[in-house]
Amino acid sequence: MATTPSVRRLSRFSRTERALHWVHASAFLVLLASGLCLSLPSLAELIGRRPLLKDIDVYTALAWLKRRRAAQGRFNAGQKINAIVTAALAVLFAVTGFFLWYGERNHAFRLQNALIVHDWLMYISFFLLLGHLYLSLIHPSTRHSLSAITRGWVREDWALRHHPKWVEQLRQGDVVR
Repeated sequence: MATTPSVRRLSRFSRTERALHWVHASAFLVLLASGLCLSLPSLAELIGRRPLLKDIDVYTALAWLKRRRAAQGRFNAGQKINAIVTAALAVLFAVTGFFLWYGERNHAFRLQNALIVHDWLMYISFFLLLGHLYLSLIHPSTRHSLSAITRGWVREDWALRHHPKWVEQLRQGDVVR
């Protein structure tokens, strides 16, 4: 009976980091779903409870904005760009969402194009989500990274191919978590 050599695992994300990722992902999906229901007439009619959807959208957005990002030392350029774009989208969603929400209460604060910008932000976010899901679930060379965000570890051989500088820092003991 042949035995396979053991593969060394490297701790990549702590439980806290993984929990923050999934809280962020859940809030994003709630915001995307409520945003789609608010902006697409066919979905709005199907759901029918527009005021409730608006409340869900606003309060989820407020909770989403309170989230903090993890240290960036272990991330590649694409992951860093994703974090920056996500943060920028969150700020833009918050600004346009505020004017949509407050503009309904005080018409002096109603901005003509806030809804269009908010909708385009939703579409951009949707396609970024599709790309994120493709890389984490389907693309062969990056699919293993899903293990990092679900179980907290990656194989050392994978890390050496994708994050050699991080592995070297781990080996030297220079990485601060």
